[in-house]
Amino acid sequence: MAYRRYNKFHAKKTTVGDKRFDSQKESIRYMGLCAKEARGEIRDLRTQVKFVLIPAQRGEDGRVIERECAYYADFVYYDNGQMVVEDVKGMKTPEYIIKRKLMLKIYGIRIKEI
Repeated sequence: MAYRRYNKFHAKKTTVGDKRFDSQKESIRYMGLCAKEARGEIRDLRTQVKFVLIPAQRGEDGRVIERECAYYADFVYYDNGQMVVEDVKGMKTPEYIIKRKLMLKIYGIRIKEI
């Protein structure tokens, strides 16, 4: 018997065009940002942008002993020349909170939470 995997927060994956999102809330936000970009209110909208918080750690032999720690922003765009990093949140996990703090410390970026 095959079991269907469910998201632990009960979010339903959705697709908009060729992009796949982890939740309906995220896809709705994407459509809103696309509309803003089309009107010229924002520019350079990107999804799932990677920010390396802690690089991979390697041993003397060059093998990875600890993988990198990265934060993937749901959306990154420019609004009036300022870079905006957005995350659509239903649930703020302890892991996310640590990454949010590291983003501020390392990059000086305060994540806009939707």
